[in-house]
Amino acid sequence: MMQIFSNAELVLLGMLALVLVLLLWVVMRTGRLERDVQSKLGERLDQQLAAQHRDLLRDLHDGLTRQTDRIGDHARADREILQRGLGAASVQLSRSIEALTHSVDGRLQTLAGQVNERLDEGFRKTNDTFASVMSRLATIDEAQKKIDGLTTNVVSLQELLGDKKARGAFGEVQLEALVRNSLPPDAFEFQSTLPNNTRADCVLKLPEPTGMVAVDAKFPLENYHRMFDSSLAELDRKAAQVAFRADVRRHVDAIAGKYILPGVTSDGAMMFLPAEAVFAELHAYHPEVIAYAQGKRVWIVSPTTLMAVLNTARAVLKDVETRKQIHVIQDALGKLAKDFHRFDERMNALARHIDQASKDVQDVQTSSRKITAHFQKIESARLDEIDEFDRLPETAAQPPI
Repeated sequence: MMQIFSNAELVLLGMLALVLVLLLWVVMRTGRLERDVQSKLGERLDQQLAAQHRDLLRDLHDGLTRQTDRIGDHARADREILQRGLGAASVQLSRSIEALTHSVDGRLQTLAGQVNERLDEGFRKTNDTFASVMSRLATIDEAQKKIDGLTTNVVSLQELLGDKKARGAFGEVQLEALVRNSLPPDAFEFQSTLPNNTRADCVLKLPEPTGMVAVDAKFPLENYHRMFDSSLAELDRKAAQVAFRADVRRHVDAIAGKYILPGVTSDGAMMFLPAEAVFAELHAYHPEVIAYAQGKRVWIVSPTTLMAVLNTARAVLKDVETRKQIHVIQDALGKLAKDFHRFDERMNALARHIDQASKDVQDVQTSSRKITAHFQKIESARLDEIDEFDRLPETAAQPPI
């Protein structure tokens, strides 16, 4: 080794080693200095950043405070504007409700007046009808009293019918009762004397071409009773039957000769049998007698069939009177048509008023629901919208003035 390297080379190597040591020391020293510098720079940077951060936070807090003050001022201004608007809306609503109330009251008063008028008219007509019914009931009660009095005065029907004159009176009374209860007073006359000096029990004054119709009450009862008397022999009962038919024919001849006068009375007359049983016996078992009477233009009637004839006569009289008063009826119908037309117009007007009142009430209810919804929104204060303003930047969070 010593032979290979010279002294110069050894010195050079030593110096090189020394340089390397110095370089290593410099590097180590530089690294320590760099770490110290970095540490000091980091502390200074942290202090500067902390100061800047504190300044930034202070500025941000001041900005938020100012923004909060602006939002409060705007909220107070909006609240005042809203309160003034609500006050004006309340006043307008009160006026509208008051006007609507006056309108509805007026229409209701008009409606009440019309309804009261219709009710008064209905009550008046009902009272008139009730008075007419009471009058008729009074007439019926009076007739019932007369019938009751007649019943009280009759001791026995058998005793009454046993006498010929009594039977005639009974037939006349029954005939009079039927006629009076069926026809108007000017349509009949009792015990009327005809131009041939005969007196009919009743004369019906009917319109032309019928004219006057005489009605005479007959009561062939003696032989009728003998026909059904079981204590008599068969020959006696047959003889009574023959006599009964002869009695009826004799009455028919008398009526035809006395009460059918050409040019004065009708071409026919009626024989009134007060007993339905006698009438039924004739029609059931003696048709030849009925045919004989019809040939003489004498109509045999019972209380039931006479009532039918009188009802027909009353209908004819009513038709004649109606024809006489046809112009009065036409005038009355014309007035009734005008009244009904006026009633229809008023009813249509009333229906329109009711529809308008209903529409006004619906409009008021709609306005009330809207106002209630607005109050509910105001009461909720829209807190979610205020939070959204707080989260916006300052320039974007400012509400429009």
